[in-house]
Amino acid sequence: MPLRIATWNINSVRQRLGHLKDFTDSHTPDVLCLQETKVQDIEFPLSDIKSMGYEEVFFHGQKSYNGVAILCKNNVESHEKIVWCGKDDRRHMSITLKNGLEVHNFYVPSGGPIPDPEQNDKFAHKIQFLKEMSKWATKPEVKEKKIVLVGDLNVAPLEKDVWNHKKLLKSVGHTPLESELMANLRKSGDLVDVGRHFIPDDQPLYSWWGYRYKPSFEKDYGWRLDHILTTQSLKTSLKDFEVVRHTRGWEKPSDHVPNVVDIDI
Repeated sequence: MPLRIATWNINSVRQRLGHLKDFTDSHTPDVLCLQETKVQDIEFPLSDIKSMGYEEVFFHGQKSYNGVAILCKNNVESHEKIVWCGKDDRRHMSITLKNGLEVHNFYVPSGGPIPDPEQNDKFAHKIQFLKEMSKWATKPEVKEKKIVLVGDLNVAPLEKDVWNHKKLLKSVGHTPLESELMANLRKSGDLVDVGRHFIPDDQPLYSWWGYRYKPSFEKDYGWRLDHILTTQSLKTSLKDFEVVRHTRGWEKPSDHVPNVVDIDI
């Protein structure tokens, strides 16, 4: 059986434990990476998640904001956290499986409302974060490994990654600068964009529908903010990919939906 890896910005793990169980029951990922868990470690719902079949659970969170977690059914060789931009705001965690596969879970800063690093510190943080990711990806020890990089990267880089390319070019998450930084990240690590490996660039592909405009999901005003990238050594092992869109229609859903990849390894 292939190894199934999923990523999901759950937007509060405690508020959506029922959704988490429904998703894990239906899709049974071997490794599930969560972002925006919004809970400090002492209050993480560990027993609830272990009851879903995940014995190996790693989490790095804080109260009310950010936070990442990795749920794993298989034995984990090691795990680690990298601090980015000199600011430990709980945006990264990784595991290494017994078979040598590394899974890195990222939650890139959203960047605030103004796409100008001089006017907006949050956007400057996002730009620095993406640049540091690219620098990390250039390391030989990264390129030579079997690595899966997942998460809410908060950039929809391609024209068909948003519902209206021309209208949104000046919106944070789809500016030319951010798209260029995402391209640099892929180029730096010679990374495979799994979503676009399976779904051509000229077809719409979304993973997020905002809350502010209530009919956004109904009208399919979507963005692809969530990504799965792999090193080249895994390209021929990619077997299937799914964006689990229907979860956005659940009661009180996350504004993001899970992305799932199956890898023969």
